[in-house]
Amino acid sequence: MKQAVLGIGLVLASLTAQAGPAINVGVVYDYLEGDRSSYLKRVYNGGTSTAFIKVNVLEIVYNADGTSKEVPVASMTDAKGSATNRDGLMASPARLIVPAGGRQGTRLLYMGQRDKERYFRVRFIPVVPEKEDDFAVTEAERSDYKKGLAAGVNVLAGYGTVFFVRPKDTRFDTQINETATQYSLRNAGNSVVVLDEFRDCSVANKAECEPTTKHHILPGRQLVFEKKPERQFSFQMVEGRDKKPMTVNSNG
Repeated sequence: MKQAVLGIGLVLASLTAQAGPAINVGVVYDYLEGDRSSYLKRVYNGGTSTAFIKVNVLEIVYNADGTSKEVPVASMTDAKGSATNRDGLMASPARLIVPAGGRQGTRLLYMGQRDKERYFRVRFIPVVPEKEDDFAVTEAERSDYKKGLAAGVNVLAGYGTVFFVRPKDTRFDTQINETATQYSLRNAGNSVVVLDEFRDCSVANKAECEPTTKHHILPGRQLVFEKKPERQFSFQMVEGRDKKPMTVNSNG
């Protein structure tokens, strides 16, 4: 497959621990529709001890050449240090205490202009609570927690997710061009188009497929793939809340 789509990077740490917290954040791509300003993200703890989690947000900024960088979310503060004009995404609360076998949620709030689509990386990082972390625990509880982790083999594994904030006036315009040898989708709209459950399967044997993937086509970008003899591509084209099943055969 020849892909000209500008990809969204994903940092994901997933390690198995024999004892301690084991968090699960569900899906790793989330989308805030143009008519909404907040999104509830739940964190599950399937481990054997309480999870103390920091939520960290960075904005993903793309350069003209297709490279990207992650930058802190911009905000203006008053003399007391309170945010007065935040521009971007924030998590409330930014500290979670999730009991073993339980779940907690943080609300991702977007504040600022919605004239264009923006992208953020949200990291959920389990930590050992320290005094400066602002977790509501006593020194004795903090000490007991550290001793409990030390008693077993434990790795604190964090997860990175990607959060898409669609423009207020979202417009989809996916232009499809098909020839005998190629199939292309160009995003002429102003918000990301998702190709979900993308499958590359044998025509003769539907069970013979490559691993299922997901593709994001950002505004102004395109995805191009080569047709293969005796192969068939199928996927769900997702434009906001609308899904459309698509099938591409090798014979055009």
